[in-house]
Amino acid sequence: VQLQASGGGLVQAGGSLRLSCAGSGRTFSTYSMAWFRQAPGKEREFVATIGTSGGTNYANSVKGRFSISRDNAKNSVYLQMNSLNPEDTAVYYCAAGGGAAVVYSWAYGYWGQGTLVTVSS
Repeated sequence: VQLQASGGGLVQAGGSLRLSCAGSGRTFSTYSMAWFRQAPGKEREFVATIGTSGGTNYANSVKGRFSISRDNAKNSVYLQMNSLNPEDTAVYYCAAGGGAAVVYSWAYGYWGQGTLVTVSS
């Protein structure tokens, strides 16, 4: 599956953004989907995941502020980000994996190109 992330940009602290990730292929619904992010000088970290049945999991740092969803009819997964703060500044990557929806990046075999989110204070 090929993934294309979009929706990043510059936003002030306290603002919102919605990231989208469009996938190709007729088997999109069979993949667990996830969002990861990588801030400058830091390792890539887990943000959120959604399984094939819609179950979700979030990193503690975004819980209550971010929401992941998917629309299999559109081969898309979304990340609604509210109450953004400068610590959320990073390149955000969507990923697809054939197994369970887990927090480990190695479980996801397909990655999008990333979209930059910059939160100004």
